[in-house]
Formats: sequence, C-alpha cells, structure tokens
Amino acid sequence: LRWSGHKRRGVYLYEIILIINKMILTAGPSITQKEIEYVTDAITNGHGEHWADYIKKFEKSFAEYIGVKYALSTSSCTGALHLALVALGVGKGDEVIIPDCSWIATASSICYTGATPVFADVLPDTWCINPNSIEKNITERTKAIMPVHLYGHPAEMGVIKGIAIRYNLKIVEDAAPSVGTELCWKKTGSFGDIGCFSFQGAKLLSTGEGGMLVTNNTELFEKVKHYSEHGRLGTGFDISHIGFKYKMSNLQAAMGLAQLERVDELVMKKRLLYQCYKENLECVNGISLNKVSTQFERPNYWMTSIILEEDFNILRDGVMLKLKERNIDTRPFFPPISSFPMFKDANNSVSTYIGQNGINLPSGHNLTYEEVVYICNTIKEILGV
Repeated sequence: LRWSGHKRRGVYLYEIILIINKMILTAGPSITQKEIEYVTDAITNGHGEHWADYIKKFEKSFAEYIGVKYALSTSSCTGALHLALVALGVGKGDEVIIPDCSWIATASSICYTGATPVFADVLPDTWCINPNSIEKNITERTKAIMPVHLYGHPAEMGVIKGIAIRYNLKIVEDAAPSVGTELCWKKTGSFGDIGCFSFQGAKLLSTGEGGMLVTNNTELFEKVKHYSEHGRLGTGFDISHIGFKYKMSNLQAAMGLAQLERVDELVMKKRLLYQCYKENLECVNGISLNKVSTQFERPNYWMTSIILEEDFNILRDGVMLKLKERNIDTRPFFPPISSFPMFKDANNSVSTYIGQNGINLPSGHNLTYEEVVYICNTIKEILGV
C-alpha cells in the first residue's frame, strides 16, 4: 500500500493505492492444517486394511451433504459423467442434449459412449441451458438431458424435470462447479437421475483432481459400481462387462474429506467475494455480473464473471490483456462447444455472444477485499468509465 495525495479546491485528499507485485490468479484452493493432517495420516496409515478409510468417509459424508442415498468417488467429473451415461444405457444411435456453453468434457463423456451430443442454447442472464431450446432439440433419438450448473449457478431444474417427464428422458446433472449451490433449498446434483461433481484444483472443493457421482436410485448405483470396477462380479476376478477404472485414491479422499468439513466456510467466502465485486461494478453501465433470477436460487459463485454488453472501444480479449499487464489473471468464457471442428456448429446466438464477451474474474479463496477493489478499479480504468 502507498499513499497518493492530490489537491482539490485547496484541500489535500489522500487515497490508498494498492500495489500488486505478483499475479492475482483466477482460482486456487484453500488449504489449512486440517487438509495437511488428513493427507499425512492417509500417507502414513492408509495401507492394507485401511487403504479405503478416507474414501468411505468422504463418500458417506458427501452423500449426506448433498442429500442423496449414494455417492461414488471418481478420478474426475468426466469419468463420473461417462459412468452415469453407461449406467443409464446411453449408447450408439442415442442423443443427449447439453448446453452449448460448457467445458468440452460435457460433450466428450457422451461421445465416449458412441452417442451424439446435441447443443441447446443458454439463457442470457444465468448462462445455463435454456429449457425452450431443450424442447426444440428433442427427437425420437433423444435419450437424456445433461444440464450444467455453469460457474456455480443452478439450471432451471424444475422446468427441465417437467420436460424430462413429458418426453420420458433421463437427467444427468453436470454439477461439476456447483458444490454448495442450492435451488429451492435442495443441493444441485440431487435433482436428476444422477449428479456428477468435479474436485479439480480450481474448484470450490478440491482434491487436486477428482470427482463424485451421486444418486438416489439403488439400481443405478449398483450398475455404476459394477462398471467402475472393470465390470467385475463381486470381489473376485470374474468379469461380465467391459468396465472402467475411474477410482479416486485414498490420499485424494483425505483432502476431500477435510475440504468437505469446511465446505460452509468455502461457500461463504465465494459468496462474499461476489458481493464485493457487485458493490464495486454494478454501477458500471454496459457490464453485467452473475444474476439470480428468483429468491429460490442460491449459487455458490464459484466464478464471479462479467459480460461486456456495450461497445467500450476495446474487445474482450484486449481487456483481458490489459488486466494481465496489471498482474490480474482472468479466463474467457467457454466458446460454444459446437464451434469446435469435430461437431456441427449449432449457431446458438446467446452461447456465441457470451463466449465472445464473457470474462471470469479472479475468484480464489485467498483473494482479499483490497485486491477485489484493485481489480474493479482497473477494469473501470481500462473501460474508461
């Protein structure tokens, strides 16, 4: 910090200027002594008959937190999504409807099964899948809907469930970034037939890499377990199906359990960061932040983000470059998945627009209020407002 003084109407005014000498990153985990102790214990004692102690504790505790019967830890959310689709019988000739604005893993997991991802547009305010676009894309080949709770905002699950019931479709929630997000006092991941979460290093709850599959359906859970064990029957070496190995290690589960025991603190910090950004940026015309449509939505605000909605005489990428020069790291919104060469472009206008104009701002747990103010002031300066 340094003082900056200037004279106005004969009076010296002073303001505190924050000097940033290192990069403010977009994300990062919150690691405390609890995580260190649990992982150390897993390294020291997690062998032999104790090889899965933390895995079992983590899965049980996570299921209770989400409000479901079953949870299965995985090596990634991508693996969890793949297992979910296989358990639901999705395969060659089937179609699964997903939002065009998402990380590629949403589509990739469908392609792994031989099925085809179909790209629906997203809503302009919440950036989650548009239910009207879902209905427009349903065909006789549609097997499931995979909504994404983008950047921690809940998709319109009530409407989506209604569509699924009308057309006899399954729902797999890509809840990757939404640990702690609620809709109508229910946690995301508990609305569909199966929900899948990510614990990748940048996520709110991290195990470095990892994921979790959750469900209330006993039959589906047994199928998922079967396929996750290489299609093994029981505990022996008899195999009935080609399966997969998407297991989480006991070390990762130890870190995950520690993070889960702090989850309310982690979610609260994300929501506090969003409020800080909102206080400093909502007065800027031409910028929109994450929006809550109803009082029943409680995002976890994994990523506080902005959309540039007016012509500021500088493109989105130019803004990001200038922020980088001031030691502020940012991420662009996901481009439409359908724009990639392996797919047919769906020409979804909202997904295209926000993909070109959206910025994920620094949202790591260790961010300070002063750093948020610095980021906001720098954005205003760059935009000339």
